[in-house]
Amino acid sequence: MTDAIAKDAWTVCTVDQVEELKALIKVIPLWSSCIMLSVANSQTTFPVLQARAMDRHITSRFEIPAASFSVFTIVSIMVWVILYDRAILPLLSKIQGKPAYISVKLRMGAGLVCSIVALVISAIVEHVRKEKAIENGFLNNPQGVISMSAMWLIPQHVLSGLADALNIIGQNEFYYTEFPKSMSSVAMALYMFGAAFASLLASLLLSTVNDLTKRHGKDSWVSTNINKGQYEKYYWLLGVMSCINFLYYVVCSWRYRSSVGKTVVEGNKTSDPGVELGSTS
Repeated sequence: MTDAIAKDAWTVCTVDQVEELKALIKVIPLWSSCIMLSVANSQTTFPVLQARAMDRHITSRFEIPAASFSVFTIVSIMVWVILYDRAILPLLSKIQGKPAYISVKLRMGAGLVCSIVALVISAIVEHVRKEKAIENGFLNNPQGVISMSAMWLIPQHVLSGLADALNIIGQNEFYYTEFPKSMSSVAMALYMFGAAFASLLASLLLSTVNDLTKRHGKDSWVSTNINKGQYEKYYWLLGVMSCINFLYYVVCSWRYRSSVGKTVVEGNKTSDPGVELGSTS
């Protein structure tokens, strides 16, 4: 066998190599269902343009920079991590009477739902903002600032951060649970590869929408003039795509569970959805 491997390592594989490949192929559908979240969250330019056109004053002397609203996304991620570990899990354990946690697939799905809600709120806020801008005579002036408070943008940033915290952390835990220890580096790189692919997909989607919507002399949905564009329609498009993707995730999640045929437990975690009980050391 050693001689055969040395002569033709591409056709003769070890059992461990086969199992590693099977584990990787098995998670690909669930991995692909989470790419859409990264596509939606990569649209960071639009909220900045929205914030620039809105009243960002906290007091008469202090104004939040338009690009700084993303800090609410980061803060929401930090708050969730702390609350999950220090409040939610202890509360669940107290209610169940045993150590408890929320399964990774349930958290991943909840992250996708939060992303959809964030897109819906983004579309509604942008629709209201644009109407006010036109009423104030800023149709041809994207630099015009309306009296509408930019604080209305905070909910979408918070939900986007919560979506990341739920889905991304859940993804990483899921990969580490399902992969053998020899594939720990693959588990770490899988999300990053998905995020990179999502960035390319987001650019392609944006270019396609821009090309299709500016035909026949019309203003593009994603025009540089935010008051002439249709950013709310672009948000709705992302929302519809995310809803379809969520259904795809539900199918992939269900199929993955049924294909395994049993609960996979490693350490304190299990792959079954819902609030699960586990033993802790």
